Amino acid sequence: MADARADLVRLQNECVSALLAAILPHNRFYARKLAGCDLTDFHKIPFTTKAELLADQAQSPPYGTDLTYPLTRYSRFHQTSGTSGQPLRWLDTPESWAWTLDNWDEMYRLAGLQPDDRLFFAFSFGPFLGFWTAFEAAARRGYLCLPGGGMSSSARLRFLLDNLATVVLCTPTYALRLAEVAAQEGIDLAGSPVRMLIVAGEPGGNIPATRQRIEAAWGARVIDHCGMTEIGPTAIECAAKPGGLHIVETAFLPEVIHPEDHGPVAPGTDGELVLTNLGRLGSPLLRYRTGDLVRVDPRPCPCGSSFVRLDGGVRGRMDEMIVIRGNNVYPSALQTILHRFAEVVEYRIAVDWSGLPSLHIDVELSADADAAVTTRIDQAIQTELLFRAQLRAVAPGTLPRFEMKARRIVEKSAGEA
Repeated sequence: MADARADLVRLQNECVSALLAAILPHNRFYARKLAGCDLTDFHKIPFTTKAELLADQAQSPPYGTDLTYPLTRYSRFHQTSGTSGQPLRWLDTPESWAWTLDNWDEMYRLAGLQPDDRLFFAFSFGPFLGFWTAFEAAARRGYLCLPGGGMSSSARLRFLLDNLATVVLCTPTYALRLAEVAAQEGIDLAGSPVRMLIVAGEPGGNIPATRQRIEAAWGARVIDHCGMTEIGPTAIECAAKPGGLHIVETAFLPEVIHPEDHGPVAPGTDGELVLTNLGRLGSPLLRYRTGDLVRVDPRPCPCGSSFVRLDGGVRGRMDEMIVIRGNNVYPSALQTILHRFAEVVEYRIAVDWSGLPSLHIDVELSADADAAVTTRIDQAIQTELLFRAQLRAVAPGTLPRFEMKARRIVEKSAGEA
């Protein structure tokens, strides 16, 4: 393991040198950003932020200046969801695109896919990067790939059953939605051939209560995955040890920093994940602050991989932290509690900034829920998160359902009626 780790570090150093040589001076974004920097010490290179990239694209529309080659070299366009604001557009050359597919090759290996697996992609193909790369990488590896675009949830369930799918790729929220529809239609998902769900796009795969709920409904193993349109497919949970993510370090140089002083944090300590994509030369990112809160697990993984492992996966998003009466609350912490209650079918969080900050939660309960369940949820939030939310039970079918990323948080600004 020590020798493998040393070899990996040498490879990363070589890739960093090759990356800098390839993009400078041709990439105008980094030529400006790194002018006058000491490039002999990579950790003195300034961080890159999403705000910088958005500003660059606003100043040089539509794609900005983080392009190493002439525009005619690029063949792929994707963009972020825009959940937290303006979408970020991203281009790839054929070579950079092949690099993203290579990352999925490694992740499918870590996840434990078998040659006879049939992969069902339960989503509509839009401008997001994630499942385009997953689909094409799987097809390139020879798996039977079943596209699920343009279908209702009922049609998707029939399609995956008719085609004997063994692996389903979707968001954690949509895995639960499909399970809800299956229960309504009397479909026995646990008796289906599906043996694995690879989930991504939002927290959930590494939230124990959410994972348990999905695995119980499907009778299948949940494998978590993370990546970003602008950085690429990044990490996956190995088959051997649930509850974490391995970063594909042959493709990325990861760092974990203190969010405020930006210094490195020790393994086992929460910090912000910073990534450099080592082979996406057409649209590179150097020391990119992802905004993901993570914790490096210093212990060897039983899968034998020398790749760094993030204990608990992505533990929260820095930009989603809510401060309520002096308490720092991540939505994933609320999901951890709410999904422990089997009676909770769906929920929505409203943050009210119009006066003293307060948090309201609407919970849609199952038909057989007893009247005291909201009291038990309220007590659990008080005990574990040290503040009180205002809970309200709403009628069945009231709250929206989601196919891609769930948008369960709404905000009321100061001065809003």
